[in-house]
Amino acid sequence: MPYRWRAASRVLLGLHLLLLGWLSLRPVPVAWTSPPNLTPLASVHQALSLGGAAAVRRLGPGLLTLAPIGVLLPLAVGSPRRSWLPSFLRTTAAAALLGTALEILEGWAPGHVLDVDDILLGTAGAALTHLLLVPPLRALERRRATPATTPAPEPAERPGGREGTRPRPVPAPALSVLGSTAAPRG
Repeated sequence: MPYRWRAASRVLLGLHLLLLGWLSLRPVPVAWTSPPNLTPLASVHQALSLGGAAAVRRLGPGLLTLAPIGVLLPLAVGSPRRSWLPSFLRTTAAAALLGTALEILEGWAPGHVLDVDDILLGTAGAALTHLLLVPPLRALERRRATPATTPAPEPAERPGGREGTRPRPVPAPALSVLGSTAAPRG
């Protein structure tokens, strides 16, 4: 990964984490709050029962909260030569831990309510973002880093002689198994 990509992704990752921290810890003025949701997928089922557009409005922010982590974390600390599965598992685990920490912090802030589905949706958003964006970015980087294998064109012969051309390489003698040159038999 070029240094500027890595540096930019680290800066963007830091800014995203600061924004998430601020959104989690700021007090929200509300008249009342609902009880915490500790049942996995309860609010997801409730949102899906509302129908298409309403479900997207309710579930979309949960999916998008940690989605940038899915691409910024592997770009900030990953290598294009690593396998996709360890990178995916590492990023998904980091998103789950970060989502859990944010939900615990939100539980202490006035006006916020603990919702286990926010952790699940945030982790799913980071995992989907990683699967959709990181493998193509790594393939692009690998192609960019691989030197071109096309041979350089021979310089054109000058009129009137071969004085402007490179001398052709002389083939090296064949090596035997032990590494010495083979002597001609005669």
